[in-house]
Amino acid sequence: MAEDHTHVQDFFTARAADWDSRFPDDGPAYAAAVTSLALGPGDAVLDAGCGTGRALPALRAAVGPRGTVLGADLTAAMLEAAERAGRDRSGALLLADVARLPLRSQSLDAVFAAGLISHLTHPGPDLAELARVVRPGGRLALFHPVGRAALAARHGRRITDDDLRAEHNLRPLLARSGWRLDAYTDEDDRFLALAMRTP
Repeated sequence: MAEDHTHVQDFFTARAADWDSRFPDDGPAYAAAVTSLALGPGDAVLDAGCGTGRALPALRAAVGPRGTVLGADLTAAMLEAAERAGRDRSGALLLADVARLPLRSQSLDAVFAAGLISHLTHPGPDLAELARVVRPGGRLALFHPVGRAALAARHGRRITDDDLRAEHNLRPLLARSGWRLDAYTDEDDRFLALAMRTP
């Protein structure tokens, strides 16, 4: 893995063992966000930066037994926690950098990404890599179970105009990266940006 990812790996390795217990009530929010992708039976979907795999069961339910569910994460300890929780039964786990995915171009119908965007080293190129692996017309969900203001308050910060997830920043960033932002929600109990892969 690239050297500039060490801080991300260190952050999540230290938190992997108790990650789920720190956020025990997020399950319904993940399931609702997965529903927003409008996946169908047999679809192929990636959970990018899947962490402990909390979205994988909902993704599997959405695509059915013949669909493909992949979970990719940079941190081995997070994938190990996903396996301990049995979530590897819902999808194949990949130790992979979302900036360099080991997937064919246009091989997926959708990407789900919970909490990922704030950890991307190079957001534009990294979002373009996600676009590479999704077919034209495919979908991207950028999700967090709390909104920007609530998350900033949790960390003792205020949101600022340069926040990457602010709509006025995110929309042009996605457009430059092969996506069209179609829906944007930033409420106390949910952040969800839905985009479509442009041709």
